[in-house]
This record gives sequence, C-alpha cells and structure tokens, in this order.
Amino acid sequence: MTSLIMARRAAVAILEQAAVPGATQDVAALLAYVLAVDRSELALISPQIELSAAQESRFDAAIAARAARQPVSQITGTRLFWGRAFTVTPDVLDPRPETEVLIDAALALSFASVLDLGTGSGCILLTLLMERPEARGIGVDLSAPALDVAQRNQQRLAPGANVEWRQGSWFDPVRGRFDLIVSNPPYIAADEMAGLSPEVRDWEPQMALSPGGDGLQAYRVIAGSAPQYLTPGGWLMVEIGASQGTAVKELFNSAGFSETRILLDLDGRDRVVMGRFLVT
Repeated sequence: MTSLIMARRAAVAILEQAAVPGATQDVAALLAYVLAVDRSELALISPQIELSAAQESRFDAAIAARAARQPVSQITGTRLFWGRAFTVTPDVLDPRPETEVLIDAALALSFASVLDLGTGSGCILLTLLMERPEARGIGVDLSAPALDVAQRNQQRLAPGANVEWRQGSWFDPVRGRFDLIVSNPPYIAADEMAGLSPEVRDWEPQMALSPGGDGLQAYRVIAGSAPQYLTPGGWLMVEIGASQGTAVKELFNSAGFSETRILLDLDGRDRVVMGRFLVT
C-alpha cells in the first residue's frame, strides 16, 4: 500500500508530465473525492496514512482519466454552481462560474415563470427555482440524455420544484408565455473549436458547444421568436461568448427588445445580453 503523501506526489508528477494545468489542485480534488472527504478536511489527514487497496485503485483510475484530460467534474460526477453540487456527465456542459452572472442578474428581476432553452444539467433553471420557490419553470433540451441529467439534479436538489422538462428544439415543444426566458446556447464559432482546451473540445457535448458557422445562429432563433413567448414586460437573458456582445445586442434590438444591455463577468468580458419586451 502507498502513503497519502507518496500517492499525492506521484499523481502530481503524472499530471504535470501530461501538461495538465493546475495539477496540484486537481490532485487534491481527486484525493478528496476518493477519500470521501471535503477539500477542507484533506489538510487535516495525516500525510503518512496509507491508502487502502480500493482507494489506491480508484485514485489511480481518476488520475489516469485526468491525464487523458477528462474534466475533474466528470470524474467526480459533480460541479459546484451557486453553492450547490450539480450532477455532471459527458452529456451536459460543465456548469461554469461565469454563468452565475446570468443568475445574479435574473434574481434582481421579478418573475413567476421562467423558460430555460437548452437547459443541459438544469443548473440555471433549478438554481432560479430554488432561489424563487414560488416560481414555476420549463426546461427544454434537444438531448434526451441531458434532460435525464437535469431530472436527476431536480430529484436530488429540488424535489419540490414546480418544473417540467421537455425535449425538442428551442421553442418547438413550448406553449404559453413566461416572465423570463433564459438560455446558455451553443455559441462557439466553427473556426474556434480547434482552439478550445482538450477538456472542453474532447469531453463536452459538441452540440452544446457550437452551432457551426459564426456561432450566432441560436441567438437569431431565440431573439426572433422570444417575443411570442414572453409576458408583457418580460425579459430575455442569454449567455454569450466574449466577442459576441455587440452582435447579439443588435439581434435583440432588431427583434423589438428595449432596455437591452450587456453584462460583464468578473474578468471584465462580455458575458450576458438581456432585454425587455414591452408591448406597444
């Protein structure tokens, strides 16, 4: 058997040899996962304790997967978002901290109903409904496996949420009107795909990353159709790529939205476009 400190040193060396960024932090996260402890508790464990044969086997498998550039969240099966651990699989995008910009802005609004287009893991919709338990929501995704992940997250995190899950393309399975429509659609242009990190390019679902072409096709569909599904004064909010703010805002304006604006993430990059549909 191997001591904790020796296993940790060997694992860091393996990940550094594989050019994995943040090797030390990833090893700590995977050790905590294998030992079934919180990251904060890991520092309290004696570095001289020996891993059991089962723990060593699981840790070796986790490090091999990370060396192959599989995201840590897919190895552990969860990713924190807005303080909650969401289930993650290769069928959904990994929830990202930047998306919390959209959550923060949405929670500053008044809404009793919300539609989430391309819901994936359900992290956006479920977070909004857990923060506003009196609201109801519908999550739409073209991918049946993604909707399965969203339903599992609901059952584990928000079993009492007033939510429906529907399979289809954008607004196709939707009826009715909503106070708020949100989406984190595929937006990476075709010629940008090769430049993505292996963790994203090789492990996350391609259909959730890029619509092909210039990356704006989903925004054309969503902005053009959203007014038919919004209540008077309702809001549309979408996550965007860092270079897409002006183009997406123009799409909102052309579709009749007012009060349109671009919100920045913590790194100062364009991250969300939002607009209000006022019936005149």
